[in-house]
Amino acid sequence: MPVFTEHSSSSRDLRVLPSFAPPLPRLAPPFKPEPKIGERYEVVVVGAGPAGLMQSLLLSRYGLNDASLLCVDAKPSTLKSGQADGVQPRTLEVFKTLGISTEIENEACQMWQFAFWNPATDPKKVIERTAVVPEVIPAARFKYEATIHQGRIERIMETDLLRYSERGILRNTRVLDVSLDEEGDDEFPVLVSMATDGIVKVIRTKHLVGADGAHSVVRRCMGLPLEGESLDHIWGVVDMVAETDFPDIRRRCAIHSPAGSIMIIPRERISTGEYLTRLYVQVPEDVAPACDLVPGGGEGVRPDDARQRRSKITLEGILKQAADAIQPYSLRPKDGAVDWWAAYQIGQRVSPEFIVKDSKGAARVFITGDACHTHSPKAGQGMNVSMMDSYNLAWKLMYHINGLAAQPTCSNKPTLLLETYQTERHQIAQQLIDFDRKFSTMFSGEMATTEGLMQEELQQAFELNNGFTSGCGVEYPENMLVVRDEDNINSPSLIQGTDYLSGILRPGRRLLNVRLLRHADGWQRDIHDDLPSTGRFRIMCLTSADLLDQNSISAQTLEAVTLLAAQFPKSVVEQIILHPKLHRSFEWDDIPACVKQEAEMRFYDGSVLDDAYTIYGVDPARGVLLVVRPDGYVGVVASLDDVQRVDRYLKSCIQTVSGN
Repeated sequence: MPVFTEHSSSSRDLRVLPSFAPPLPRLAPPFKPEPKIGERYEVVVVGAGPAGLMQSLLLSRYGLNDASLLCVDAKPSTLKSGQADGVQPRTLEVFKTLGISTEIENEACQMWQFAFWNPATDPKKVIERTAVVPEVIPAARFKYEATIHQGRIERIMETDLLRYSERGILRNTRVLDVSLDEEGDDEFPVLVSMATDGIVKVIRTKHLVGADGAHSVVRRCMGLPLEGESLDHIWGVVDMVAETDFPDIRRRCAIHSPAGSIMIIPRERISTGEYLTRLYVQVPEDVAPACDLVPGGGEGVRPDDARQRRSKITLEGILKQAADAIQPYSLRPKDGAVDWWAAYQIGQRVSPEFIVKDSKGAARVFITGDACHTHSPKAGQGMNVSMMDSYNLAWKLMYHINGLAAQPTCSNKPTLLLETYQTERHQIAQQLIDFDRKFSTMFSGEMATTEGLMQEELQQAFELNNGFTSGCGVEYPENMLVVRDEDNINSPSLIQGTDYLSGILRPGRRLLNVRLLRHADGWQRDIHDDLPSTGRFRIMCLTSADLLDQNSISAQTLEAVTLLAAQFPKSVVEQIILHPKLHRSFEWDDIPACVKQEAEMRFYDGSVLDDAYTIYGVDPARGVLLVVRPDGYVGVVASLDDVQRVDRYLKSCIQTVSGN
């Protein structure tokens, strides 16, 4: 007979489900499909590469279901071979906030060092190692770049997507045409013609995201150009298990030898237990002497010329060039087998516009990733910058769709939040193009008068631009989401220091991860774990040393912030509270009751592990307030007693409500 009596409520089932991300609240009327008037969606994503999958995954996590969201891709499955392989530290941080980084952390190759090889001073050596520098120079949660096949990245994201979407990706679906047709339906003005397994249909959507690569159908249909130029350099790329006596085969290497240039990228372990290596090999100039550009640049590349030049490249030629350039060491594919190879021409192009608007000025079509910027693969940026485009756009698009975005004072004017995608990501794309042009030209050896100078400049360029290439030093320009007010922020009474790469607070830069001790349970926790990618804004209060005084500025600010957060839709604004080293220990009764009520599991000692105050440039005697955007970037910084500054910032971004 039983020795206990059990009772449970009907809500108990909710407690044992998988840990799904909580959807964002919706103020806009719910979307209801109406099959009688045709197939319609709120968002259609074209392309299921890294950019498209990131977009679809985030929108699904934020709350769009299969009735509202459709992602299509021409491929029958995730990528099987080739393409991108590098995951930068900032991208790893984002994957961590999504809870999908474990496989990459455990199974990717971790590149901690970058070795530079030069022609040797002793001719008998031919080449010698001249420097070894850290792969990641800025402060970061992950101090390495991970290399793992793009197909695995896609599979990881698609697997997580299927927790939120029964349909997942609609594959074998090719987009034929995209146009704006406001007369037919001004609420769903984007008209999309597509063919699934050869069956053609036309659908409508409120918004469309073109993540369909460098040859984007969406971009061409919208009449958006790619502007820039191609360099004359042609490179071969090979993935293989290397058989070699080269000592740095498991380091990332830039090799310049009398016979040519190579870049070595160590890769992950495969099912045979062996480790892959990727080689980038510069093709000799006698194979690629001519320019492929039509005068004026832009998209005026003669494709037949470029194709003809690349067609001269053979696998045997690439391998021979690599073997010659790495002398006196040997290098060959094990058992003569390679996993994948290709030839490509270096080109840097960017579209002047990432957004297409309707006649009323509302943003309707967006392009992301390779659809709006192309460049060489050697800096390891393509997949990363593409996914970060989507990471920037997705929450803004969701706020717009759900009616969470603050409405402009002029009722017939579109919301400004979506405009910031162009403002922020176009600048990053242009910086990437500029860096890639310089880096590629240096690596190809055209900027130097001597090999030694060229190698020195290449190393300096790598180190100086490491903040950008790692993703850790990305800085967005001032706009409605990035409020600097330099006179206030750089005041000695507010933020001390300008070493932003090391964590000093600055609007437009990501919040650096620090280790903190949680007051409620003693958990030694990373602050980034309180910034999950759920689409929420966070008000961070770094209280001053007067926290235990019930009449202090800190206590008054905490009460005011609680009242402020209540003006917005429930759960959209969260609080994180840190305190500096205090003069005595304390209990919950010693601090304002709102701390336990509103932020019990987000209340930390900011000094006992990492000294967050010093890292962030905050005076413990004064404290500071800041807002962290849903994508982890600092939006605004204010003095501890200037809650109104935070209030104005949030009300410019988020729609207020009553009765929360």
